[in-house]
Amino acid sequence: MTLDGRRRVYIFEVTPCVDGGRYPVKRIIGDQMIVEADLVADGHDVVGGRLGYRRAPATPWSYVPLKAIGNDRYRAQFDVNELGLYEYIIEGWVDEFRSWRLRYDKKLSLGQDINDELQIGRDIIAKRLSFYQQLAPVTLSQTIIELESWLKQFDQARDDDRLSMAGSSRLEEIMRDLPDVSHARRSSIFTVRVDPQRAGFGAWYEFFPRSCPTRLGSHGTLRECEEFLGYVADLGFDVIYLPPIHPIGLTHRKGANNQSVASSGDPGSPWAIGGPEGGHMSIHPRLGTLEDFDHFLQRVRSLNMDLALDLTFQCSPDHPWVGEHPEWFRHFPDGSIQYAENPPKKYEDVFPLNFECEDWRSLWQALLESVIFWAERGVRIFRVDNPHTKPLPFWEWFIAQMKKRFPDVIFLSEAFTRPKLMEALSKVGFTQSYTYFAWRNTQQELREYVSELVFGEKKEYFRPNFWPNTPDILTSYLQSGLPQAFIVRFILAATLSPNYGIYGPAFELLEHEPLFPGSEEYNHSEKYEIRSWDLHRVPNIQDVIRKVNTIRHQESALRHGGVLTFHAIDNPQILVYSKRDKGYHSILIIVVNLDSVFTQSGWTALDMQALGLAEGAHFVVQDLLTGARYHWEGPYNYVELHPDRYNAHLLRIEEGI
Repeated sequence: MTLDGRRRVYIFEVTPCVDGGRYPVKRIIGDQMIVEADLVADGHDVVGGRLGYRRAPATPWSYVPLKAIGNDRYRAQFDVNELGLYEYIIEGWVDEFRSWRLRYDKKLSLGQDINDELQIGRDIIAKRLSFYQQLAPVTLSQTIIELESWLKQFDQARDDDRLSMAGSSRLEEIMRDLPDVSHARRSSIFTVRVDPQRAGFGAWYEFFPRSCPTRLGSHGTLRECEEFLGYVADLGFDVIYLPPIHPIGLTHRKGANNQSVASSGDPGSPWAIGGPEGGHMSIHPRLGTLEDFDHFLQRVRSLNMDLALDLTFQCSPDHPWVGEHPEWFRHFPDGSIQYAENPPKKYEDVFPLNFECEDWRSLWQALLESVIFWAERGVRIFRVDNPHTKPLPFWEWFIAQMKKRFPDVIFLSEAFTRPKLMEALSKVGFTQSYTYFAWRNTQQELREYVSELVFGEKKEYFRPNFWPNTPDILTSYLQSGLPQAFIVRFILAATLSPNYGIYGPAFELLEHEPLFPGSEEYNHSEKYEIRSWDLHRVPNIQDVIRKVNTIRHQESALRHGGVLTFHAIDNPQILVYSKRDKGYHSILIIVVNLDSVFTQSGWTALDMQALGLAEGAHFVVQDLLTGARYHWEGPYNYVELHPDRYNAHLLRIEEGI
């Protein structure tokens, strides 16, 4: 910015922003974008400011005035009602008129002579009028015409009338609507990425279509899985997520339980993508055809669910790209292509791609086209496998290209890696991210970790998706096999985060046997073999899942925008937290016994202000899980939770007494 000593207002601490504005903050369509900044100027002059916003790129700016909220802090907001990228900017200036008006009012109240002030004020108004007349010389706005009329009347008025005119509230409104921004200082331009509603709220259900639960003992097809979709919809899920559905390589195919040598009939890992039948734009022939896929997608939509596909950017040795583009891979000294390995483990059925090869542009473009292929068929949600093993510049480019073409596309990052790398993936474009939730078990761990996600700067760009299990993760907490353990983890995931997911039917059927003691791998992992699932097997927690998902859709407190508060209790085995919507129409108190074996009890110490209640209020809560009603008073109330029941309360505040 060229130095101009008349730009006296400095702008600091604009929020929200990510890394000083380098990356967009994230919002959901329909959100209100609240922006704050410090505006500081020397002396006692009044500071004026406004928030500018527009759809990017290069649409006209719209402006709303900033309002002072104390200590030189200012705030304004605008609505984001379209998908894509918005830009926003803060402008600040010394408001010559309001500074004069403040001085004028003081002198008038003190009985001092104000003739000079009247003339000074008149000149300020004339200067402002001239500025706007030059901006709009042909078609003048009604406000400018009104100010012209005011100035003429003022020049012709008597002294007493001039006093009245100078102090009128209407004049103040006109001058506010016509700010003098000729010496305004402007902040950097910040951006906000607006995502579809599904990015902010959704329950995901992952299953392997080849183990179609409605067909036992043989390789399932997409057509056969359509019957199973009704079961998932009945449980209340919003997103169906399928692991890779592409052809699977034969070379070095893995056997059951990840054995290095496959037996006859072993189906291999779906993540070893590619064979003679095709690669990333093909469907495994035993699952069906592209026409079958289209029919499956339509069936998903007819049940008011969305479909998510897996993106795994790696190849089996039999992938067509291996023969067509060997330059896209790394090579051993003997010239053979390098397989994936994490010593001592070797994954000889998988060839990683070399994103830094000499022909990297062609590789990147081929990967982009492979995803455009599915997006053009109607898929808008993608779960990305191990994105942390691919370069950040690739993801920044790739997601930007996809967003330009498909503004409603959603990418879920499956990256259980270093925290800063997970955060970086979110900054460069990923819509949602897996988290460490699965390994946070104690009251303190849960409070600290969720607070980090919800209350800090991370909330502006890192959108968590909580999964209590995945095909790769069977935590020690779930290995007890106790229904109460699964219920606890499910209720926590489904109520702490608007977005959560489960790998089923393993989860609802309480699958809990590890490959060996201390392992988090499932025994007879579905990643390497076809499983038969008896959906009527007992015990199961299908009813709990169905009930909680119903509550999630009924209670706005549990959807995107719900406000979370943790509350104190005198028992560390119990977690107490509340969720409410912004209008206090839906207020829930959730109490969870983290002990899946023993009954736990304690006295709450509720933050009554966070609940919108007076400190000593009497109120009625209804447990949405059981229908029971309780009369509570003030912050201190007794709770007792039994593992042989739900092991949790989902209490809705019904009324005050």
